[in-house]
Amino acid sequence: MKKDDLYPYMTECAAEAARVARGVTAAQLTRPTHCPEWDVRAMVNHWVLYTSHGLEHRALRKQLPEELVARDFTADPDWAEAYAAQLDRAVAAWADPAVWEGEVDLGMAAMPATEIASMIVKEMAVHGWDVATATGQEFRISEDAARLVLDVVETHGDLYRQYDGFADPVTVPDDAPVFERALAASGRNPRQSTQVDQ
Repeated sequence: MKKDDLYPYMTECAAEAARVARGVTAAQLTRPTHCPEWDVRAMVNHWVLYTSHGLEHRALRKQLPEELVARDFTADPDWAEAYAAQLDRAVAAWADPAVWEGEVDLGMAAMPATEIASMIVKEMAVHGWDVATATGQEFRISEDAARLVLDVVETHGDLYRQYDGFADPVTVPDDAPVFERALAASGRNPRQSTQVDQ
């Protein structure tokens, strides 16, 4: 996939991620998510780190510094606005066509820049849905963006499961919406709320 194909979905998913982040209240940070080991705070910290700071660092071909990896972004009352601003910087970094050329060094391996970009867009959407669902919101993206997410999930599902990033796929009807199929393929039940026990 080329920049012209993927960049609009990066922009779209980043805007939706920022919108959902702004809807999270401090009181909701201790709620459970679809990932049993992670509450909303842990999920948000992972989401912010990799989809905004990580996205920019991948574009610049830099490793994430330990200070960022260890940071509790939610400790800042204005974390959602800081996340939105960082997403803007990250998306702007990928506006340069040269960034999409070649590979990105991940430390232990390297991957084509386009592949890395598509995987981070998937993270924006899937973890954005995790956060949205846990906080009584919806994560809404276009059918075309959802098809990209589904393609990434299906292409890299085994790799994510190898590192416990995905659970086993969940069965949904064949005519389920594309984003629901992507979520199900990632091991999430798209029709199960995490708020039932609240």
